[in-house]
Amino acid sequence: MAIPNPIKLAYKTLQQGKGIAGLAHKELSTRLMEALFPDAIPTTEPISTTLLMELRNSINELEGLDWQEAENGIYPKSLLFEAPWLDWAKRYPLIWLDLPSTWERRKKRRTREIPDFIDTEIYPEYYLQNFHHQTDGYLSDHSAGLYDLQVEILFNGTADSMRRRILAPLKYGLETFKSRNISSLKVLDVATGTGRTLHQIRSAIPDIQLLGIDLSSAYLRQANQWLNKKNNELAQLIRANAEELPFPNNFVQAATCVFLLHELPSKARENVINECWRVIEPGGVLILADSIQINDSPKFKSVLENFPRIFHEPYYKNYLTDDIMQYLKSAGFTDITANSYFMTRVWSASKPLHS
Repeated sequence: MAIPNPIKLAYKTLQQGKGIAGLAHKELSTRLMEALFPDAIPTTEPISTTLLMELRNSINELEGLDWQEAENGIYPKSLLFEAPWLDWAKRYPLIWLDLPSTWERRKKRRTREIPDFIDTEIYPEYYLQNFHHQTDGYLSDHSAGLYDLQVEILFNGTADSMRRRILAPLKYGLETFKSRNISSLKVLDVATGTGRTLHQIRSAIPDIQLLGIDLSSAYLRQANQWLNKKNNELAQLIRANAEELPFPNNFVQAATCVFLLHELPSKARENVINECWRVIEPGGVLILADSIQINDSPKFKSVLENFPRIFHEPYYKNYLTDDIMQYLKSAGFTDITANSYFMTRVWSASKPLHS
């Protein structure tokens, strides 16, 4: 009889525990909302038992691939377990304390409650919103402190597993520059948020230079706490708009962009992809990761259409049918591939050497 791999068993146990915790939180919070804010309950399409099984199978496939890529050395197995558990435990009660204001905001359809200290002139109009109905949108330390934990709960503990799907195509794309010292190469994470993606890239490619841009100073402060500590090489974090990247042409060898596009108007999506093309060196690679879309995952159509009914996601409906592949082609990218993993779609695109 084969002896179970203890690390693999620990990983499976951890993922099952996170999944159960996420489901339990959503069940309890829904019951509480029904009791206290019944008018805030969104109207959604029912999810069949068959679809629930499809979702469960999709999670199992994601976690199987996550383990296999760690086993194959794409990233260290330790990354499967890395999360600020103690910090999250301390912040978890704040999520419950924040829920009544979230429900009240949803009930009254208030979507632009931005902190008074924010200079609205320095942000694009589409950014000044309470995405997900969350307090302060993306514009306060309070929001930044809760974001990662909220996303893990939302996706039943699979958020980091989905983010890691960028690592294999990123490492493959950087093979163009294998004759160079890895420490001379730069990867830019666009809309880096709290820095979770940059942390995963550092674990997979330890000596590469890391750059991150985001519109939110608060989220960059959170990213700085997470990334720039111990003996790590510093990640360069800059407050900037992804539609106007503050870098010269051909500056980086790779760019990543995770969970941004669905929160942009379609023209802004196109602008971001064009800007990534501009700053990537010929031979480099762009890796996008975002929500699956209806065309690539039609069996999850009702789940996708329910998402903006539950959360304030003003551009998500348009995103579901937008042609990301065409934006990449129009920008000039080639060798474009796209694959789906549970709720995440990953595009990999190369900038030709002679462009």
